[in-house]
Parts: sequence; C-alpha cells; structure tokens
Amino acid sequence: MSASHSWRIFCAVECPPEVTARAAQHIKTLRAKLPDVRASWNRDSNFHLTIKFIGATPIAEVEKISAAAARATTNLSPFNIVMTGAGSFSSKVLWLGIEDPTRELSRLKSNLEAECAREGFPQDDRAFHPHLTIARLRRVEGARELTQLHRTQGFAPMEVTVRELLVIRSELSSKGSRYTTISSHALGGKA
Repeated sequence: MSASHSWRIFCAVECPPEVTARAAQHIKTLRAKLPDVRASWNRDSNFHLTIKFIGATPIAEVEKISAAAARATTNLSPFNIVMTGAGSFSSKVLWLGIEDPTRELSRLKSNLEAECAREGFPQDDRAFHPHLTIARLRRVEGARELTQLHRTQGFAPMEVTVRELLVIRSELSSKGSRYTTISSHALGGKA
C-alpha cells in the first residue's frame, strides 16, 4: 500500500498538560543523569495513551475508524485512571504505568475492538497492558543503568479523568512523529 494513499492511524486518550509536564520532567532528569545513553525519547507534546494501533489505513477507510470510535464511546461516562509507577519491557522500552481501578479503560478498549471489527479492521486479542511509552532504547550500552534509574526514580500517582477518545494520524520523520487529530469522541456522546 502506497504511503500517499494511506495514513498511519491509532486511537488514543490524550494526556492532560499536568501529566505531560510531569512526564517531561521525569525524562529530563533521566537524560541529565545518563546523557550518553542512546534512546529515542518521547517529546513533550506527544504523550498519548494508545488504546488501539491500527497502522497503515487507506485514506478512504479512515472515516470507518471514526464511526467505530463514536459508537465505542456512547455507552461510557467519563472515568478516572491513575498514572503511577515506572517500568520497562526488557531493556528496550521505558514506560509509565496506568492503573484502571474502575475497569472502564478496559471496557473502552473492548468496545473499540468490537466496533473496529464490525468495520472490518483486525481485532487485537492480546492482553491490554495500558502504559505510556517514554523512550525506546537504541543501544545496549547504558541501557541497564538507565532502566534501573527509571524504575528507582518511579512516578508518583496522578489521577487523570478520561473524557474523550481520539482518532489520530501519525506521520514519522527523522525529527520525530507528528500527530494530527482526525476526530474526537466524547464519552457518552456529549461534547
């Protein structure tokens, strides 16, 4: 599929400014203590909690994803999640944790998967482990030390209210990713 005929799409919850600021400070501290470790760091404005990654999608099909997202949010009211903890997937990805005390985030994920499947998009049957990726480590040198520092530094709990689901286009470049919101869907269908 040609890039000019498709967009890279995902559905996410946008992090509020106070979370973005705390996450950016966490990254700044890690980078200052271990400046030589090679990593691709999440930039300040690019903090999204991905609910479903769809990937390359024909432009003509993007509206179907927005329709699925609209249906997935209609029977949900705003709910709270908790950003807390710091961990990693092996020594390659550093993340900040998400707790889902009401299980409404999992319900949103389940609704979205079902509605996207109704529109003909593949369903992701893997277990849902919500997290916020802050870095992808590029080299082995220093990775263990950075991972340990990240885990030790931790991330104090911070409650976040989820009010909407976004359908987002991601454009990759050497300067990082650029995100464009395609559609926004308020939980409960209310603006």
